Amino acid sequence: MNQPFSLTVLGARGSMASGRRELMRFGGDSSCYMVRAGDETVFLDAGSGLVSAPPRFPKPPVVLLSHLHLDHLLGLGMYPGFDVPGQRARIFVPFCESEAEANALLDRVFSPPIWPLRLSAFRGEPVLLPLPDRLALGDLLIETMEGHHPDRAMIFRLSFEGRSIVYATDYEYEESSFETLADFARGAELLLCDAQFTDEEYPARRGFGHSTPGMALELLRRSDAKRLLLIHHSPSVEDETLLLRERTLEDRRASYAREGMTIELQDL
Repeated sequence: MNQPFSLTVLGARGSMASGRRELMRFGGDSSCYMVRAGDETVFLDAGSGLVSAPPRFPKPPVVLLSHLHLDHLLGLGMYPGFDVPGQRARIFVPFCESEAEANALLDRVFSPPIWPLRLSAFRGEPVLLPLPDRLALGDLLIETMEGHHPDRAMIFRLSFEGRSIVYATDYEYEESSFETLADFARGAELLLCDAQFTDEEYPARRGFGHSTPGMALELLRRSDAKRLLLIHHSPSVEDETLLLRERTLEDRRASYAREGMTIELQDL
């Protein structure tokens, strides 16, 4: 008991990575979160933030892809950890039925002429696998549910020694799935929820596949989670605006994710 269980934000920007200096406080890299649970390492999505992750771990890391939009994949092509001989990472790909289909899906991006190398060319020989409904990595249990997003997206719950993280990126509120999601996230120590658009912006962007701070706060209340991180920040929204939005949040348990921050679950 009491083994390390933490989440580190490697990238929280949505839709497109950006290096503008006005975004540096919250970060410009796209979606990637590193979970450490004992000697297990799991990456939630593989946006450009993956490139800055450590390359070596006690055990080969696992990558969980929520969906296949480019901002959640771009780091796969340049992550140094895949080039470590003998460290054979597993990449779990949603919405496919076989290893061959998983490889074919990612080869559509990571192969010439779009990208110079296939993922299989890395010396670590990462293996691509279909994402199961449930996955056990030692004492770490990973459960999934499908959210609501164009081209589909998965939501993850990671549970370890009685504590849980729920990751709901690229989720747009809809009545038929919201109660299911609230039950799925029930009692989690840490909830990460998409909040790319403001409540004022949302009506003109309905159907884009993203939620608002108000929607995320309602999920926090209904799930009775302990802490909420708002994620998938728009690349057009600068630090000062996010700071202002954060100061106006109605619940002190909520804040905006900042690139580089680490949350220790045992402290919540």
